Amino acid sequence: MSDPGMVVGAILALAFLYVLLPLVLTTVARYRGSRALQCPETGGLAAVSVDAVQAGVTSAFGKPRLRVSRCSLWPNRWDCGQGCLRLPEHEMSGV
Repeated sequence: MSDPGMVVGAILALAFLYVLLPLVLTTVARYRGSRALQCPETGGLAAVSVDAVQAGVTSAFGKPRLRVSRCSLWPNRWDCGQGCLRLPEHEMSGV
């Protein structure tokens, strides 16, 4: 390994495997599945699924970006503002 490019590549690969990959997988597991959230537009409960893969990948670069992938109120409200995802973490109970 006398080539500096290989050394840098190896360091980046190790950083990915031991730092970023566990962070991404933990975030994916955290947001996987459906949860009951209050819809700010209707005031009622909705079964909401978060795009866990996007949340996991974006968590590697800071705060995860949350996006609804499925909602029980769709297709009637498919263009909503997804304000249900702005709830505090302790209010996001699993369904």
